[in-house]
Amino acid sequence: MTLSVVITTRNEAANIANCIRAFDDFRKDVEVIVVDNGSTDDTKGIAASLGAKVLDKGPERSAQRNLGWRTAVAPWVVILDADMILPRETIEEMLACASRGDGIAAYWIPEVRTGNGIRVKARNFERSFYDGTCIDALRLFSKEILEKTGGYDENLIAGPEDWELDIRVLETGAKCEVLKNHLIHNEKRLTLKRMLEKKAYYTKSFAAYQAKWKGHPAVKRQFSPWYRFVGVFVEKGKWKRLLRHPILACVMFFERFAVGVVYLKNRGATERVSEAERTQ
Repeated sequence: MTLSVVITTRNEAANIANCIRAFDDFRKDVEVIVVDNGSTDDTKGIAASLGAKVLDKGPERSAQRNLGWRTAVAPWVVILDADMILPRETIEEMLACASRGDGIAAYWIPEVRTGNGIRVKARNFERSFYDGTCIDALRLFSKEILEKTGGYDENLIAGPEDWELDIRVLETGAKCEVLKNHLIHNEKRLTLKRMLEKKAYYTKSFAAYQAKWKGHPAVKRQFSPWYRFVGVFVEKGKWKRLLRHPILACVMFFERFAVGVVYLKNRGATERVSEAERTQ
């Protein structure tokens, strides 16, 4: 067994089969572990019928992921959401990376969203600027680096736990790279309204994450308006892409602005709650 696939789920009956079936031709080298969190639909039944090892853990994604990789038998682990699908060439590349023994400890995997509308194209355009940056998140790990770092911080939920693990992996001096091939993220039903609601949920652990790594250069960039709205899009010659695709750039920056407003609004609410708790 070369690779363990850890998929976290909660009521993902509509997605889980496609995620698992992508590995059908590789099952002699790949084990699939689904870590559910109290689904009320048939997620667990579908996963089990497709040959996945099915576990249950909560209360949040960090705990699910940790149980998954700690249960894994392979020396390499890839962490997926149920609405992600890996193309054949990406799986082949991952297996090759896991077999090389070249000292690389973890990989970022480029993402491509499904769909053909201008918003999807703009989101894919935006995502391409993040590969391998502090805004990206490692997904393919040697189990050795997960054991060395302890995996995900279970006190952080829905977003910052990815960034936080990246920091600890890189702090060990580990070598990390970006895969050449991509994964497909199925977000066909993700409207602008739902995306903003999702981003608002992600802000819940931001304060705890920032406090834990206060002053760290990566955290400063992640929460810097300059870096998030300008720096990441122009560094290392990437500004040329903006000039080549002005319409996509405009749509992208509109959504970036909307997400920024949601972040500031929810950060203000969180700070007010924290101040009220301190004065009680």
